[in-house]
Parts: sequence; structure tokens; C-alpha cells
Amino acid sequence: MKRLIPTGDPARPVEFTEDAPPVPAPDEALIRVEAFAPNRGETFLLERPKPGLIPGKDIAGLVVQAAADGSGPQAGTRVVGHPPKGGWAEYAAVPTHSLAELPDAVSSVVAAALPLAGITALRLLRTAGGVAGRRVLLTGASGGVGHYLTELAAGAGAEVTVVTATPQRAERLLALGAAAAVHDVAKAEGPFDVVLESTGGAGLLAALSHLTAGGTLIWFGQASRTPATLDFFDFFSGPEGASIRHFHYAGAPYDRDLATLVRLVRDGRLHPEIDRTEDWAKTAETLVDLRERRIRGKAVLTTGAVTTGVLS
Repeated sequence: MKRLIPTGDPARPVEFTEDAPPVPAPDEALIRVEAFAPNRGETFLLERPKPGLIPGKDIAGLVVQAAADGSGPQAGTRVVGHPPKGGWAEYAAVPTHSLAELPDAVSSVVAAALPLAGITALRLLRTAGGVAGRRVLLTGASGGVGHYLTELAAGAGAEVTVVTATPQRAERLLALGAAAAVHDVAKAEGPFDVVLESTGGAGLLAALSHLTAGGTLIWFGQASRTPATLDFFDFFSGPEGASIRHFHYAGAPYDRDLATLVRLVRDGRLHPEIDRTEDWAKTAETLVDLRERRIRGKAVLTTGAVTTGVLS
């Protein structure tokens, strides 16, 4: 089978190789991959790939071999999956606790855009607690996580202000339910009960200053790739009783969250923002554009396998 592997060259970060199909563990199903979606964090790993790195965490396709232990979907079932690795290939072995069935109404292209970004958004909102009636500030909102967070938080009753790089990117977020959009976090009109911060650097400090007394900043990324420097005395003179919480989405099982995301898409309550859909022959170019922030929302690559479903 074909598989994409790292090259170590930032200008062309992956290339095709021939590989044997994976041999699933007893609790894994073998999936014929129809579509996959890279994440920006994966592009950073490809700059200096560690030996043995086999990328690919967000996939959709068809179960061709059910798990030997009897768990999970049966052969012939369309699924979305979040394997720990190896998804950028014609076949992938995926733990059944990281799979969810797809209805006919949700295509593999749409489903592939869901896992990492969608799970992150769901779990961030759970970490934030009830957001109905609360003011929420979201930085780095133009990416896949930002689009999901905006729609989910607004749908739950939050008043969401998003920070984006351009007015064009703000338009879609406003359509998804954001109450306001700014292009400089310092100009956000606070105070905010919750700040969801994904940029790091100076942006984190500016976002922190917008918290209300007792508010919470949840730090879930560093898209700027610049560390934040926090001065104790500046923080002490800021919002009284404010707190900073670290967040990382990872932790199986993922099946229930995947099923929730699929249900929301099926019911028209969640709309994945897919800026680009390409044949996987263009994966290397797409990864560069994703790394350089030239893609809004998600990019999805297709392997040429037949994709069913009506949403695209």
C-alpha cells in the first residue's frame, strides 16, 4: 500500500513510500482510508521528524476488518477515526475506542475534518464549565478549533468575541454566531468571564488583562510559537482572583466525543469549515500552506477511494 512519510525537508515535508498494510491489534479495526485531515501541530513535528514518525491522526473511511476482540463497528461500516498515528496511508489500524460510525448524510471529507479540532473544542467547553450567558474571548480563532469553538459556544448561549488576522476570516466566524470580531486582542471590549487562548507570546498577556475578577484563562496552544513571559507583579495587579489553566485535549477514549460531533453535523448544528479539499498527491504543498497559515479552518486530502454521503 501507499503511505506518506516525513522527509525532513520543510519545503516538501512528506513523500510517498510503499509499505505493508498494518496488522491490527485485537482491539483495533483495519480502516481503508478515504480522507484525512492534517493539523497544524503535525506540521511542526515534520520540521524535525523523530525516527519512526508515521503521521496521521484524523481519518475517515471504511472498516475492512473488524476488531478481533469483537468490539467496535463491523466490516463494511463507514467510520471516522482518531488513531494515535499512521493515518496518512491507504489503510490504518485504529483502536475501536477511537472510532464512530458515520450516517449516509455525512461524507468522509466532512468527517475527516472533525476529530482533533472537534474533540479539542468539545473538551475545552467542558473545562470552561457552563458558558450560557457568559462572555468568552477566543484568540487564534481562524483555525479548525476556533471555528468549532465559536459555533459550539455561541450555540450554548455564550457571547463570543473572536480574534482573527483578517476581516475576511472574521466574516465566517460572525456567521457561525460570534458576537464580535477584532484583529488585535488588545482591542477586544471586555471584561470576559472566560478567555480561551491559543497563541502564546504577547497575545496571552494581552488576553489575560481582559479577564473579569475571578475569571479564567484556559491556555490550549501556542500558535505563534513564541513563549509567553508573565511578570508576577503585572499579574498581581491585574484581574483580582483570575486564574490560568493549562489544557491539552488528548486522552482516549474518543468514540463518544466523535459520535457527538457526527450527530451535531448530521443535525445541522455544527458546520466544519473546510477551506481546501485535494487529492493526497498534493499533501506536501497543503502541509506547507497549513504551517504558514494560508488555510482557513481545515484542509482535507482524499486517497481516491469512493466516498459516500451527501454533505461536503
